[in-house]
Amino acid sequence: MMLDEVYGEITLRLNEMIEKSGLSKNKVAFKAEIQRTQLNNYCKGKIQRIDLDVLARLCYVLGCTPGELLEYNPPESN
Repeated sequence: MMLDEVYGEITLRLNEMIEKSGLSKNKVAFKAEIQRTQLNNYCKGKIQRIDLDVLARLCYVLGCTPGELLEYNPPESN
């Protein structure tokens, strides 16, 4: 049994928040002072751990809160 089946998972709603902001990914990466490839990995969910400093910078640039960027998906009950 996989852990996400037991505890659920956290997903990033970064693509949605970037689209809502009206900024390009290049502009978000530049303003948040992160590499474009790192931003793409965050957007695609290809991360295991989130850096709180990066999270704070993304929230600042996008004008949102961590709660708007992160979404908890509970496990599906059988």
